[in-house]
Amino acid sequence: MKIGPKYKIARRLGAPVFEKTQTQKFVLRSERKKVVRMKRPKSEFGLQLNEKQKARFTYAVSEKQFRNYVKEALSKKSNHPAQILFSLLESRLDNVVARIGLSTTRLGARQMASHGHIMVNGKRNTIPSRRLRIGDIISIRPASLNKPLFANMEENIKNTTTPSWIKFDINKKTAEIIGSPQLAGSDVMFDLNAVIEFYSR
Repeated sequence: MKIGPKYKIARRLGAPVFEKTQTQKFVLRSERKKVVRMKRPKSEFGLQLNEKQKARFTYAVSEKQFRNYVKEALSKKSNHPAQILFSLLESRLDNVVARIGLSTTRLGARQMASHGHIMVNGKRNTIPSRRLRIGDIISIRPASLNKPLFANMEENIKNTTTPSWIKFDINKKTAEIIGSPQLAGSDVMFDLNAVIEFYSR
């Protein structure tokens, strides 16, 4: 997926949706931009669109992929489609690889998965969007451990807080899905209820 200039996109959305923009430098630059250039208030449609774009770029998925996730969430006929959408996005293999610190970015995690460096339940996997379920075990392919992609793995893992629904064995470098991602209480920078409303128009 080709994204484009990350700093420009993050400033436009008003949120550090990419890992490289989650720095104090970006925050300070964004604050200066706000002072210099005051924008007109957005319409309800504009606000919902902004939330949709923030969520989509956070997970680095295409518009088609994202729309399909929303359609699936809405098809469940649940009273909480935003929770279902969150679970679908969080359960992607590339997201989990990033969540446990094997990569510092979701795009980097996607590269690891698509190149076959990640195993699921002991089998090599090349599908970054693979949906993980409770009981699935994620590990690094033994032949890939010495690849440059994993050169800073130990440091990355130390600086990563693993979500409660993932059990990570720091010694074996394996992770097990032990629960479902919960939107309530999660530290997210977008409003998935607004996203659902955007697609429900």
